[in-house]
Amino acid sequence: MSKHSMFLIKYAEIAIKGKNRHLFEDALCKQIRHAIKNSGITGNVVKQPGRIYLETPDAETYDDDTVCEALQHVFGITAFCPVKQTPVTDFETLTAEVLQYVEETYGKDCDLTFKVFARRIKRTFPVDSQTMNATLGEKILDAFPGMSVDVHDPQIPLHVEVREKVVNIYSLEIPGPGGMPVGSNGKSMLLLSGGIDSPVAGYMIAKRGVKIDRCTSMRRLTLASVRSRRSWIWRARSQNMQARFRCTW
Repeated sequence: MSKHSMFLIKYAEIAIKGKNRHLFEDALCKQIRHAIKNSGITGNVVKQPGRIYLETPDAETYDDDTVCEALQHVFGITAFCPVKQTPVTDFETLTAEVLQYVEETYGKDCDLTFKVFARRIKRTFPVDSQTMNATLGEKILDAFPGMSVDVHDPQIPLHVEVREKVVNIYSLEIPGPGGMPVGSNGKSMLLLSGGIDSPVAGYMIAKRGVKIDRCTSMRRLTLASVRSRRSWIWRARSQNMQARFRCTW
């Protein structure tokens, strides 16, 4: 898999929070830092208005699979995208960056269908979203004759997001577990009884942001160990009796 030094982190439910939204964003950033540290990834989590980024400056030491494996287990992330990030300049430079991204990602002889999803957050940018959709689509068709447009079910959903200082270009969106970041909704105690119900219940409640402390039913373990010991003693005595019977016979 290819190597990227920037990942865009997307969240859903956190975005509807009010004045305490920053608390949930900080909790999500904390969980991302914890996940990449456990995976041996060196990176920086950057929080910007409405966006969270994971910068991996040492991307040459590992590929995207390692980062994806770490992020796919972080509650609160609905999706994450390997992104190409460039400074905001003019529309001609932006067009060249988009064409370069398509060629580097899919090759010059690409024959897949695509659709451009342009979004202009920076209102002072001279080209609006609809014009960018049409113009970038035209430039891509001219540069890659094998590609075609499919507005209903494209194989390449090409996202171009013009923000205040940077432009995000990405086409791959990897789903995350969703939910809320762990630690944002209090604590709870989970009793692991030995069946499948309690781990599933713990997973579901952790997905809602609850930090879980686990305990085990020692009485059940004690009874199980006693029964196992009794069964072992009975088998040993039975084998001993059979051996003695064979000897006397």
